[in-house]
Amino acid sequence: MIPVEAYQQSDPLVGAVLDGRYRVDTLIATGGMSGVYRGLDLRLDRPVALKVMDSRYAGDSQFLTRFQREARAVARLKNPGLVAVYDQGIDGQHPFLVMELIEGGTLRELLLERGPMPPHAAAAVLAPVLGGLAVAHREGLVHRDVKPENVLISDDGEVKIADFGLVRAIAEAKITSTSVILGTAAYLSPEQVSTGDASPGSDVYAVGVLTYELLTGDTPFKGDSSLAVAYQRMDHDVPPPSAAIGGVPTEFDELVMRATARHPGDRFADADEMAAELETIVDELGLPPFRVPAPRNSALHQSAAVHHSRLNELAATGDTGRPAPPRRHTRELTRAPDDWRADEPDDEFHGVAHQFAGIDMAEFYWARQRAKRALWFWVLAVLILTGGVAAAAWTLGSHLQELV
Repeated sequence: MIPVEAYQQSDPLVGAVLDGRYRVDTLIATGGMSGVYRGLDLRLDRPVALKVMDSRYAGDSQFLTRFQREARAVARLKNPGLVAVYDQGIDGQHPFLVMELIEGGTLRELLLERGPMPPHAAAAVLAPVLGGLAVAHREGLVHRDVKPENVLISDDGEVKIADFGLVRAIAEAKITSTSVILGTAAYLSPEQVSTGDASPGSDVYAVGVLTYELLTGDTPFKGDSSLAVAYQRMDHDVPPPSAAIGGVPTEFDELVMRATARHPGDRFADADEMAAELETIVDELGLPPFRVPAPRNSALHQSAAVHHSRLNELAATGDTGRPAPPRRHTRELTRAPDDWRADEPDDEFHGVAHQFAGIDMAEFYWARQRAKRALWFWVLAVLILTGGVAAAAWTLGSHLQELV
């Protein structure tokens, strides 16, 4: 999705009311298949996100049937790691989906702002993503398009995955193209490239590639075209992240390599199994908890500024039936763009060089904590030994006095 602030004034959908209920307020981003808008549910007076499909899909009955079926299935899923789906419909030439509005931005925007993540930050992103996928996998649903653009981060630090089911609906429509099928070639599993088939293992593969990207700042395969990128994974394994950037723990190398095994049977069976392995790694390494920050300069934040400005103008001219809501200021991040610091009360990173790339992992919090535990162990051992010697000396002294 590409931010399109310049199109706000000329977009014919802005100001329209879909299905007599959902007012289209401002454009957030647009792509080849759809546009995403900030909107308002007039019936419930609730802000929503509206994903409006291209009008060419309105006449495709096969797409509309699949679109409705997938929307109903996803709407039944409940998990903090999933963007909630509220409604779906078609208004004239515009099939649309009504979703939870996440005030924040995408993981792609965050990576562009801050670069590669250290393990504790990557784990904080992956855990809710895998949690949301696990719920879907248990219901027999497959996402098929896991990528940073479909991972949303709220201003409150929530991480959620969006756009379940859309890829399948589009792929089975009569209207298709190479750009649609291979638009996210960097994350496709080998079986999706070779046969188009997708399973929970396909989502696992995509999360493995995503993990690689979180740790290194880049995807593992490059090429002159989407097709070239897609076919590289047929003959080549995803390399371990440590081959591209120093300091990645072996446990994360193994996580990525198993998740991206070329044969589905060699991967984690589903997101549940991968999530369990991630939790084990977090415990073994003693990774600290981390609150994932929302990107500061996101398309959604920009659309919010346009929206509030427009409401204030309407209120000033009396063209609206209710006063404009108070401006909700975007929370400013206190950390520098390249600083992935864990949110701990006693921040172990103050005064310490803690950049991820090229720095020995002993400088990270989890390694320092492990060293502290070892130190306390030896201190305790010395105290016990000293106490034992003192007790023995006291006992011996008492016996000598009795003999005298």
